[in-house]
Amino acid sequence: MLGGLMLARLRRDLDLMPSPVEDRPGLLIRDPMQYSGATLVVPPELVQCLEFFDGGRSELDLREHLVKISGRLDVGSLVDHFRDTLSQAGFLEDDELERLRTEAHQEFAEAPAREPYHAGTGYPAETDELAATFGAYIPGLPKESRAHKVRAIAAPHVSPFGGVDAYRAAYSALRPEDADKTFVILGTSHYGVPDKLGLTRKAYVTPYGPTTTDHSIVERLEREAPGSIVEDYCHAVEHSIEFQVVFLQHLFGPNVKVVPILSGSYAHSLYRGGMPEDDDNVRCALGVLGEIAAKEADRLIWVLGVDMAHMGARYGDHFEARAEQGEMLAVEQRDRARIACIENSDAQGFWGMVQENHDDLKWCGSAPIYTFMKAVPDARGRLRHYQQWNIDEESVVSFAGMEFF
Repeated sequence: MLGGLMLARLRRDLDLMPSPVEDRPGLLIRDPMQYSGATLVVPPELVQCLEFFDGGRSELDLREHLVKISGRLDVGSLVDHFRDTLSQAGFLEDDELERLRTEAHQEFAEAPAREPYHAGTGYPAETDELAATFGAYIPGLPKESRAHKVRAIAAPHVSPFGGVDAYRAAYSALRPEDADKTFVILGTSHYGVPDKLGLTRKAYVTPYGPTTTDHSIVERLEREAPGSIVEDYCHAVEHSIEFQVVFLQHLFGPNVKVVPILSGSYAHSLYRGGMPEDDDNVRCALGVLGEIAAKEADRLIWVLGVDMAHMGARYGDHFEARAEQGEMLAVEQRDRARIACIENSDAQGFWGMVQENHDDLKWCGSAPIYTFMKAVPDARGRLRHYQQWNIDEESVVSFAGMEFF
């Protein structure tokens, strides 16, 4: 190392993917936390330069590299521009990021409600168009009586247009008389604190209007599992709950009663072994959820907002994934083996499969699924629809619609 001013570390929680813009090739970088809202495309010749932002190298190291690859000595302005652009976008772990993060968290904390973040991208932002679109997705709920009381459903959290059949299969398990229930929505926390549950008291707002939060359950979780709970800014940008809210409002009206819970990844168990509840805080949270589920069983329906496998170039695999073709046929067999454990409420067997190869299937919904199985251990599931979807030409997400009795 040559010395000089050290370069700040590139954030590890950024979304990185090949640029989808034909006339702007390179690496697309965006901030899932939306601290600045910036999206950058790093040209191919500069992508390798990102390796120098590891917290251990200096501006002089980067300058030497640029001199080697360009054959020019006057690269100082390029170094400054590259560093400053990354910093201003909030992509570096520096003072600018801290400022942007503090402002964003404070703004969310002071907001009276959780505003719709994905309206206009994941679903229509205008009420009439939204009603027409979701009316085509789910024309209405069946009116015939059920043989068993539904305790829960599992639906995808991909953009609704990509997972229509699985969403329809899951939500068609509900009935009009479920309108007065409290829906405990367990969603994947893609960016939150591992091994924690992320709560918010704020009403979720969509173009349909605001939901009603069941504060009694939120307050009990905060009171009885304080080490396991965070008031979570991630709700501001997370889609795994927002999409479920839109479907519930479409079916039961805007002020449907919900408890929005984001489930962290249980990373300590995934990578170090053991079970998630080996962590004292996780065990406490699962215990309180179980007590709530048992006491409030008749008035609760659990909604799992979960995707399953993430395969292909977008997710770091060295192959181009095609839905229901090639490697994805073997992925389906492994998905279905995990689903069989879920159907039988075999939490230990399910988690053992997730731990294999540190979850090389990259099931982002594994933590909320496990949380539900531990909280409601007597529930038994039924697969209603399994689906794979090409999120781009080289990458596939799998998911399912399920019901639990």
